[in-house]
Formats: sequence, structure tokens, C-alpha cells
Amino acid sequence: MTSSSSITDPAIYELQRPFADWMLRAFRLGNTAVDIMFYDVGVLSTELIANGETVVTDASANTASAPHPLKFLDLSALTNPSGSVIVVDANLPPYVRPPFRDMKAFFAHANGPEGAGLRTLAITGVGSSAFGSVAFAWDVSTALGEPVAAIVPGYGLADVVPQAVGGWVAFGVYDAMQTATQNFLARVAPPLATVGKDLALSTPEHERSSTGAPVFRHGSAASDDVHAILEQVPGITRLVGHSKGALAIENALRSLPEARTETLTVLTFGCVIAEEQIGVKYTQYLGWLDPLGTWSSWGRVPESRPFAGHSTNTFFPLSLPVTALMRAG
Repeated sequence: MTSSSSITDPAIYELQRPFADWMLRAFRLGNTAVDIMFYDVGVLSTELIANGETVVTDASANTASAPHPLKFLDLSALTNPSGSVIVVDANLPPYVRPPFRDMKAFFAHANGPEGAGLRTLAITGVGSSAFGSVAFAWDVSTALGEPVAAIVPGYGLADVVPQAVGGWVAFGVYDAMQTATQNFLARVAPPLATVGKDLALSTPEHERSSTGAPVFRHGSAASDDVHAILEQVPGITRLVGHSKGALAIENALRSLPEARTETLTVLTFGCVIAEEQIGVKYTQYLGWLDPLGTWSSWGRVPESRPFAGHSTNTFFPLSLPVTALMRAG
């Protein structure tokens, strides 16, 4: 008589992958709605329209043939949970490059002649959707007058768990729960642990469990992405993070050699991280009206305390004006 399948049998979870992918796309769409509250999507859309482009988030098969005076920036893939790296240049067309969904392809671009002017990495928090990540990178690029690479972290089942039980309370708690959940899935349900982690799996020498599923070395998918880029792309010397993205930077820096950290400049908004890495130049901004960022900063004192809240969306009053603060600093 055939024995029943064990819960650790990967075949059981292969059938559940399509459902998991659909569910994660729904959550990713919700993250996009959240990012509209926290990032300058209005400025991004307005600036692109002024430059002859428009953002499309629900592109159909007929979009390319439809008559329209503007070019389309297709962010319809913003529900894709797999993650990507998107290069944004607010000063030069094409303004927003097609996303790199393979980390090795991004390394080749950043280390090649086209990436010669790429020195900055931007990491968002909150929803970390494609729309929010591009909007935040646009503000940073406007301030610097140069291209910026935006990380859109892969979104998997391990990300859903801390969000569902209040991951907004403290970013450190969020990362700890995310790591524990990912490690559990990697052991008992490796096919489900890989859903939404294509970007991580494309990184050379990314750490995996004995089952082959990815595990986090530095606290989260975003931290692992930042760490890998800093190891493989020496031209990146500036890191800009908002909210939970600042914590991703803190975690990513910890195991880098001093020869690398002494080349880095870190700017954070909405969360103050520990300034513990030798040689790193830190500038941190935390609004007086930002209880979430204050709670997650664990009493650390920033270099600047603007009279602002947690959102960087300048369409809202008392937002953190990223572009203005970077230019003034």
C-alpha cells in the first residue's frame, strides 16, 4: 500500500505555486496603493508627461497599437512579486529603463560603459512596489542630477506574514519575522519559498538552504540585494533609503570589509539606523511628526529633524521633501 505523502515532500507544494503567485500579486497591488501615499508618484507622473511619457499600470495587449501622443512607461508588471532593479534618470531619456529582473544582467550593465555614471542605490520601505521605488529614485535623481538604481525587492510568502500581524510597528521586528518565516519555508516547503524570489536566486552565490530554496543572510530580501550589489559593483558609493529601506542598508553594511565601507555615503529618511560602520559618511533625516520612524529608530538621534511626517509624497502637507533636503545638505 502506498504511504501518504509527507508535508516535507516538495511535490505537495508544486501544485500550490500558482495559487501562491496569484495571492502575492494581489498583495503586491495593495503595496502599490500604499506606496502612492508615501512616495512622489504624482511628481513622477507629472514630470514624465511633461517629457512626453505617461505611466501605464494596467497595460493590455493593444496598448502598443493604440493611438496616443505620448510614449508609455509600462509599470503594469508592478504586481510581479519577483523583484527587479530599475535605473532611473530624471534628466536624460529614456528616464526609466526597462527593469533588470536578473541580478547578473544588472551587474553587467552597472560595471559596463552604460553604467559609468551610476553611483547611487535607492531603497524604499513600506510597500516597496515598482511604482513607489521608481518615484523615490526619481526624487533622488532630481536632487543629484545623475542616474539612480532603484531596488524593487522580491515579495514572497515570508513578507506576507509580518505584514499581516502588524509589521508596521517596528522595522526590526518585521525583518526578524520575515527571516524566520523564510527559513521555515525553505526547510518544509522549498517550492513555496522560491515564489517571488527570482531576483535573489539570480544573484551569484546567494545563500540557499539544503533544499535549494533561498534564505536571507542579512535580514531581508532587500538587504541581501543591497549587499550583493555593493560586493559586485564598486562604482556604487551612495545609498539612499527611506523607512524600512534604511534598515535594509544597515543590515547590508555589516559584513562588508572596511575597504568597501570607507567609500560609502549613506542618507536615510524616516528611520535612523546605527552609525556603526567605519568610514561610512552618514546623513539621516527624521521628521518631528513621524511616530513610525521614531519608534523604529530606537532612540537614535538623526543629523536633521525637519518639521515633517513619514511620507515623502510632496502632494501632501508636512511631507519629507527628499529632493529639497538632499540639495540643501
